[in-house]
Amino acid sequence: MDNAGLRAALLDWYDQGTRELPWRVRGGRPDPYAVWLSEVMLQQTTVPHATPYWLEFLRRWPTVSDLAAAEDGEVMSAWAGLGYYARARNLLACARAVAHDHAGVFPDTEEDLRALPGVGPYTAAAVAAIVFDRYAHVVDGNVERVVSRLFRIATPLPKAKTEMRARAAELTDPVRPGDWAQAMMDLGAMVCRPKAPLCDRCPVAGWCAAKAAGDQETYPVKTPKAARPRRYGAAYVMRRGGEVALVRRPSKGLLGGMLGLPTTDWTGERIDGVAEAPVAADWKRVGEIEHVFTHFSLTLEVWAAEARALEGAVWSRDVAGLPSVFLKAVRLASGHAAKRSSR
Repeated sequence: MDNAGLRAALLDWYDQGTRELPWRVRGGRPDPYAVWLSEVMLQQTTVPHATPYWLEFLRRWPTVSDLAAAEDGEVMSAWAGLGYYARARNLLACARAVAHDHAGVFPDTEEDLRALPGVGPYTAAAVAAIVFDRYAHVVDGNVERVVSRLFRIATPLPKAKTEMRARAAELTDPVRPGDWAQAMMDLGAMVCRPKAPLCDRCPVAGWCAAKAAGDQETYPVKTPKAARPRRYGAAYVMRRGGEVALVRRPSKGLLGGMLGLPTTDWTGERIDGVAEAPVAADWKRVGEIEHVFTHFSLTLEVWAAEARALEGAVWSRDVAGLPSVFLKAVRLASGHAAKRSSR
């Protein structure tokens, strides 16, 4: 493959103007904090969904030291709705390490960035390349898709990741690694889409083996996913006037450190919701919700009752910042109460 020609074509396309992103700086050095924050938020999250969160975080915590000084609960609440909450805990751990161990200044090499808590290979490479223009191989899902089609890689994911990284490394532009990383990601997001790729608009279509074979959408090849296991549980909506009882979840584990509704454990079998309730009350089963996490699906019974004393509860009128699984439960209970009051 003519790597030099491919690089020139892709960078020329990028220079003509692709995506305008709030954390992107053309012709200058971006803020390491802003780029790092965007990369963490964009893991498993789309740009339109992540952007308002990114803007709000920068408004509330303009520097990494500001974020490091924030209360865990504040940050977890601000993160609510982005999902994959371990990212928020890792975000805080990394911010505090940069603030305390590096005087609030991000390291400028991939190796040193990788040593920060919660920073994986992808994020370290992305910040090193995009912010500091270090020669680093940035490979996200968009880049995997582009590379798999360019080279028509038949090995299924996730086994193919090693080969994809090696092929991506062959292509990385040594002179403009930061622009190259962003150009490859933009190409995957805007043109080399999972379905109906826009090959007629692709600046590197002439180098694409899958395009030549006419089987672009076959790649990347994926190993069939195993069926997602199902768990069951119950959530309890306890009201006091306009307030709802919330509890702080344990710091470790799913939704760790977040405020949420009292719940039972989530297990492989259905439970007796009344018997497992946090306090004795006139509990009414108002229905159930479905929610999908990364590794399992959840069927959650929703029970509602008027206020009772609940040790450790935080009574709040503001539920908008709850994780989406709990927000679904509160909305279901609210809809049930509204129907009853209208009868």
